[in-house]
Amino acid sequence: MNELRTTYRTLVRKQLSKIGMTFLLLLLLIAFAGSLGVKNVSILQVFYIILDYLVSDEIFAKVSELDRRILLYLRLPRIALGVVGGATLAIAGVVMQGIMRNPLVSPFTIGISPAAGFGAAIAVLLGLDLITGGSYWVVLCAFSSALICATMVLTISVFRGAQSTTLILAGIALTYFFGALINTTQFIATEEQLTVIVHWTFGSLNESKWEEVVIILMMLAGTLPILFRYAWCYNALNQGEEIATSLGYGIKSIRIATIVIAVLLTASVVSFTGVIGFVGLVAPHIARFIIGNDHRYLIPFAGIIGALLLVASDTIGRTLFSPAIIPVGIVVAYIGVPMFVHLIISKKQDYFS
Repeated sequence: MNELRTTYRTLVRKQLSKIGMTFLLLLLLIAFAGSLGVKNVSILQVFYIILDYLVSDEIFAKVSELDRRILLYLRLPRIALGVVGGATLAIAGVVMQGIMRNPLVSPFTIGISPAAGFGAAIAVLLGLDLITGGSYWVVLCAFSSALICATMVLTISVFRGAQSTTLILAGIALTYFFGALINTTQFIATEEQLTVIVHWTFGSLNESKWEEVVIILMMLAGTLPILFRYAWCYNALNQGEEIATSLGYGIKSIRIATIVIAVLLTASVVSFTGVIGFVGLVAPHIARFIIGNDHRYLIPFAGIIGALLLVASDTIGRTLFSPAIIPVGIVVAYIGVPMFVHLIISKKQDYFS
């Protein structure tokens, strides 16, 4: 018995050390990303500015006011949105793959992305982006449209017993439907409106604000305890739905609750950033490759990997051809596709079956 306890504690320490080291890497990436831009700021100054903002100590007054403003009002909101946005998309992806028992599922499989894009396009066509507080009208329309799509998917699924196959097929159908609606809005839009709609579908962190970071953080903080509570159910599902049911888990209700949470998390991000794909698909696989299938550790670790992926992609996009900025959605796809192909090649043949 003592030997089993020792082995278990060693395993826990090993998993926690992986999470801790990766989190430290994320902190270093945040500092490095904050130092890069049209005006370079040293990594040490980035730490000084952050600490000065948090503790308001005059010991850090050596930093210039210009550098302070550049970091606090331009770069840090963008980086923070990348961190919470990437983490949120990755966590949504990993719980969806867990509850569906399908490694090819992501939040965008059930049509959230094109639905949010259609909502934003409608807001632009109606001119809501031009009125006072217009950006938040676009966000509200995108979020509402994503929720409508999710409601349609869940309604169709419930009539078929909330089976994972039904959810996926309904999601694919609505993905094409909302994609057609977006194409229709682009066809009837003016040149100015078309530019805004297309730019939104690229996915971008250009107009990041602290308020957006707080909203996503609140959504994440409110749902994470529920997902951690379901972690044992996701682990049981790794062995099969029959085994999970025999252990007393209500699979149908947990599946619906998980999908609702994943939709809320995803919609809260894409409503602010536009369409950013691949994070919710690739990050869970990278995390699973490193830390294994235990969702107690996989959920937070996938969040860190998603944050790393999105912040790194955005940093590349805004510095590679500076001062021009490549939308982060494009860069994520360029980085995510080779990673995903590598995972396909390196995994066993039955991994994606």
